[in-house]
Amino acid sequence: MSASTSSRTFAVDGWTPSSWRARTTLQQPEWPDRALLTSARAELAKLPPLVTSFEIDALRSQLAEAAAGQRFILQGGDCAETFDGCEPGSIAARLKILLQMSLVLVQGGKRRVTRIGRFAGQYAKPRSSDSETRDGLTLPAYRGDLVNGPAFDAASRTPDPRRLVRGHERAALTLNFIRSLVDGGFADLHHPEYWDLDFVKHSPLAKDYQAMVDQIGDGLRFMETLVGVNVAQVHRVDFFTSHEGLVLDYEEAQTRQVPHRAGWWDLSTHFPWIGVRTGAPDGGHVEFFRGIENPVGLKVGASTEPDALLATIARIDPHGTPGRVVLITRFGANMIAKHLPGLVDAVKRSGRPVVWICDPMHGNTETVVPQSGPGKGIPVKTRKFGHILAEVEQAFEIHRAAGTWLGGIHVELTGEDVTECTGGARGLSDEMLARAYTSAVDPRLNYEQALELAMLIARRMAR
Repeated sequence: MSASTSSRTFAVDGWTPSSWRARTTLQQPEWPDRALLTSARAELAKLPPLVTSFEIDALRSQLAEAAAGQRFILQGGDCAETFDGCEPGSIAARLKILLQMSLVLVQGGKRRVTRIGRFAGQYAKPRSSDSETRDGLTLPAYRGDLVNGPAFDAASRTPDPRRLVRGHERAALTLNFIRSLVDGGFADLHHPEYWDLDFVKHSPLAKDYQAMVDQIGDGLRFMETLVGVNVAQVHRVDFFTSHEGLVLDYEEAQTRQVPHRAGWWDLSTHFPWIGVRTGAPDGGHVEFFRGIENPVGLKVGASTEPDALLATIARIDPHGTPGRVVLITRFGANMIAKHLPGLVDAVKRSGRPVVWICDPMHGNTETVVPQSGPGKGIPVKTRKFGHILAEVEQAFEIHRAAGTWLGGIHVELTGEDVTECTGGARGLSDEMLARAYTSAVDPRLNYEQALELAMLIARRMAR
């Protein structure tokens, strides 16, 4: 047995990248062509990795700082990426809003911020049903572009293993473009006047927002005068990727050992997470992710029981390694006060060094039927900005009362002018949703709403 195999950091008790196959594994596609699946997995296993083990280590160190209250995590991006969305304007817009949000959080919270994008791999989505029926025709549910297509016809909805390889290609193109933008100076902090801040005209907090932008500019100029170096030359901007590790055929094919380092690494992303639907302690997803060296996120919801959560954490992180486990809570503004305190107390008493992140999006999804406008009478999923903000506010208070830290936020957003969530400074109403609703699955914050949320959180952190 090689040294790297015998000295794994996390994997024990006979774990292998394929040991999940002996477990009950939910939310997996029913691939009709098994030979094609085998071929696709073999091709994926030969392709270069998307990320490196050294980058993963760097993220784990930063997450350990967040667990100790020394850093704040900003995780955001599309609900579900699409292959068609792999184009420069869309990618640059998402990068821009995440960078601007992080700068606002640094200014307001006086803490370093780690940026983790929900991109370069967020191509699969869990579904509440395996099938969908329209006008008497039943077809497989759309599980994201990694598995099948959204069009309601048999050819599109049939799971196609070749999409696994295409997903890797699209993720590589996305990540390459992001790295080029960041290294090439896209994250220029010297020109806040380039920010699209028209929305502040609609907000009672306009003066506060403008003052924050001015303070950022003044702070940069002061630092540059002090050290005599352009701030862009001081340190490159770190940017990490994440996606829900849902389709385990995809994850396994890109999990490998690397020279001179112990353990197994999922090199499809820096930071995979396990959803609420697939978080059973004895399930296939926990079995797979317990054996990789990456930090692992666990979505936590109203159905999560304290004992089951502690059992899952123990399986993924048997040694209590700081930065290993991130708990991403998603309850809804009306449920967080009922469920989060007990979970926080249980984890605190266990002594586990976890990172707590608030996902204020998923628990606040609702369906509305506009009574006027172009979408009149058509049900549509949306989220209210006020509910999103209320869940974040309550998360801060619950952790403050418990003596723990809220280590970050996890939001679904886009850098474009969509109308998918209502409210915010511009006061989007139900009747406005049909104007620019482009999400493939769930509603996202638009550019203005995302930046407004960051500014409101920064004000809360400053208190």
